[in-house]
Amino acid sequence: MRRILVTGGAGFIGSNFINYILDSRDDVVIVNLDKLTYAGNPENLAGAEKNRNYQFVKGDICNNELVEYLFNKHSFTNVINFAAETHVDRSILGAEPFYNTNVIGTNVLLEAVRRHKIEKFIQISTDEVYGSLGPEGLFQETTPLSPNSPYSSSKAAADLMVLAYHHTYGVPGVITRCSNNYGPNQFPEKLIPLMIINALNGQKLPVYGDGMNVRDWIYVEDHNRAVEKVMERGKTGQIYNIGAGCEMKNLEIIKLILSILGRQENLIEFVADRPGHDRRYAIDSSKIRNELGWRPVFEFNDAIRKTVEWYLKNRNWWENIISGEYRRYYKLQYGDTLSN
Repeated sequence: MRRILVTGGAGFIGSNFINYILDSRDDVVIVNLDKLTYAGNPENLAGAEKNRNYQFVKGDICNNELVEYLFNKHSFTNVINFAAETHVDRSILGAEPFYNTNVIGTNVLLEAVRRHKIEKFIQISTDEVYGSLGPEGLFQETTPLSPNSPYSSSKAAADLMVLAYHHTYGVPGVITRCSNNYGPNQFPEKLIPLMIINALNGQKLPVYGDGMNVRDWIYVEDHNRAVEKVMERGKTGQIYNIGAGCEMKNLEIIKLILSILGRQENLIEFVADRPGHDRRYAIDSSKIRNELGWRPVFEFNDAIRKTVEWYLKNRNWWENIISGEYRRYYKLQYGDTLSN
């Protein structure tokens, strides 16, 4: 049996990873360590809670004593670090939580891995560490790091720490850098769920700048299938870019969501651009495709409709969120336009 510590497993990508693994394999035991901040939701793991190969622990990856206790108790074979503060807008409003979790927390995990024998430590990172692309070219694993936000700088710092611990101490670290994810359970501060929810409520859809910022989009299950490949076959000390090769402008996605929902485009409202807004991200994922045999299986047009359908069927899930903590944050950004 593989014994995996998944950190941040109650969040969007982490919970989808846990659900995917437990649904598809019976040779894995997962311990999920999550602090349950605003974006961590135990409801994301309702199915996993019934699985005897799953255990949840509420706690902070910055807690040395707790992390050491879990390593001693469970003798993990793998650690997958999804735990992170991830929203760029929040990092601009206040950077300290991002450096605490993303840098100090990663260091706590690496120190524990250094003291215990495990097969692989996987650091889940982001293409945002590379900065912004012009109209041509793709991010490769060798692209110099050039983060442009407090969030992306914290992730870049953590990545460099993983590589340093591998080089200095022999820690079996691997880094994955993925493009923008979408799918079920995504917290409604991100572009796609925010636009779906506002459209369903008949509220304005705030679009930064001219809406021409380009992102490379990947369905969350495709991302997690790639993480599984890295866990099984990835080489330590390596970096693997993960992307579906699906570049789209923000405005294109918003108009598509409105079309799927049968809403009018007059709901679109252009707002002042955020500071340091990167213009374009695009991933070259040829390394993971060629070396590990991974391929995305979801087409964007099908998966975005699947995602919209999930939010239609799970109104209670997101209504509870926007009536609580998220509403206070949203007012700081756009004013009080969300309905209860």
